[in-house]
Amino acid sequence: MISSLLQVALGGALGASARYLTNIASMRLFGSGFPIGTVFVNVLGSFLMGVLVVVLAHKGGNRWAPFLMTGILGGFTTFSAFSLDAATLYERGELGLAAVYVVVTVSLSLVALFAGMATMRGVFA
Repeated sequence: MISSLLQVALGGALGASARYLTNIASMRLFGSGFPIGTVFVNVLGSFLMGVLVVVLAHKGGNRWAPFLMTGILGGFTTFSAFSLDAATLYERGELGLAAVYVVVTVSLSLVALFAGMATMRGVFA
C-alpha cells in the first residue's frame, strides 16, 4: 500500500510538472486565446493511456500501473483544467469557441485512447 502510494505521488509530481511546462510552452508558441496546451496534454495522455493499458497487460507489468497510469498520466492530463477552460470561454461569452473546445478535446482524446490501444495491439499481435 505505501509503495503504491509513493509511486502515485512521484508519478503525479512528474506528470504535473510536464503539464505545467507544456502549458507554458504552448502559451509562448500560440498565445493564451485558446487553451491548446490543455487539449494537447489530454489527447497525448489519452493516447499514452491506451498504449499503457495494452503494454502492461501483455507484459505483466501491472505493478507499474500506479506510477505510470495513476501517477504520471493522472498528473499530466487535466480534466479539471479542461473544465475550467471551458467555463472561462463560456463566461467570456465565447459560446461557440467553448463548444468547439469541448467537442474537439473529448473527441480527440477518445480517438487517441483507441489509437494507442490499436497501435500496441498491433505490436503484440
